[in-house]
Amino acid sequence: MSKILLLEDDYLLSQTLISLLTSEGFEITHASDGEEALAFIYDKRFDLYLFDINVPTLNGIDLLKLLRDNNDITPTFFISAYKDIQTITKAFDSKCDDYIKKPFDFDELLVRIKAHIHKQNPLLSYGDMRYDMLNKRVFMNNKEVDLGYVEKEILDLLIRNIAQTVHKDDFFDVMEKPSDVALRVHLTKLKQRFSLIITNIKGIGYRLEKV
Repeated sequence: MSKILLLEDDYLLSQTLISLLTSEGFEITHASDGEEALAFIYDKRFDLYLFDINVPTLNGIDLLKLLRDNNDITPTFFISAYKDIQTITKAFDSKCDDYIKKPFDFDELLVRIKAHIHKQNPLLSYGDMRYDMLNKRVFMNNKEVDLGYVEKEILDLLIRNIAQTVHKDDFFDVMEKPSDVALRVHLTKLKQRFSLIITNIKGIGYRLEKV
């Protein structure tokens, strides 16, 4: 499930977007001002930022400049009522990936988001396994493998962070009854099924090693 951070202070529009994007399988985190968005960004990773420009505390353009200055390359779309060329120029100078003028067609927005996330999330290979990062689908020998929700989410965390340690709390967040024992059981099943090389970083979490 791709994660989108929505920065929008218009309540009705934000609720409409949340409903639309959630129904399409995206996980949405909503912020109504720039400082709140920044706090979310420090706390978790997103696949795409969807920013309004004219929001309280820290406007969308200044927020994106701050993120880019700190080497955050997360794809970013602006959705804005500003139609003047000066604002649009500033938006692209801040290194956004797309600019959508309000009011916009929701279907067009979906097409743009899906196309960009798909471009950023290609089919990954790990040994004999192929992983579709956009749709969280797993393939072995060109046949799709059926996984339960928890194991699929754990695999997603591992494969999106190859060679990086994933904190056990991140795994616990996707488990119904989180515990160290339950996590080890899930990881063991995944290791055996897909020949994963997983290292236990004692007291911290787990890391999927490169092959």
